Amino acid sequence: MEGKLDNPPPYSQSQPQQANVQTNQYHPPQPPPVVVFPGEVIHQINIVSPVVVSQYAVGPKPSRITCRSCGADAVTRVEYKASTKTHLIALFLCLFGCWCCVCIPYCTDSCRNADHYCPNCNAFIGAHSS
Repeated sequence: MEGKLDNPPPYSQSQPQQANVQTNQYHPPQPPPVVVFPGEVIHQINIVSPVVVSQYAVGPKPSRITCRSCGADAVTRVEYKASTKTHLIALFLCLFGCWCCVCIPYCTDSCRNADHYCPNCNAFIGAHSS
């Protein structure tokens, strides 16, 4: 029988086979499923890991920086705050009978920490402890 055509193969056989390709996409870990029993109280604790951003190396006096928050080129604003070192110096002055000198560590910049801030956006730049 001439002129009779063979039937084409089924559709599923005529499709090309797709290659098994793996993509390098990041999928964050999923928390485990929570099983709740009747009458049970659930307390959820979310643990957030801190983001560490490198800070400028600053000294006890104002420093010229380029702010990473606003991009301004400026001189930092410094706030001096009492530290553990400040309190220990004052305690030793009390113990050795120098009552009139107890306030000196709280007034001297070299006995306190220097916290640097951007004068434009008030972002924390860094800290210097002596």
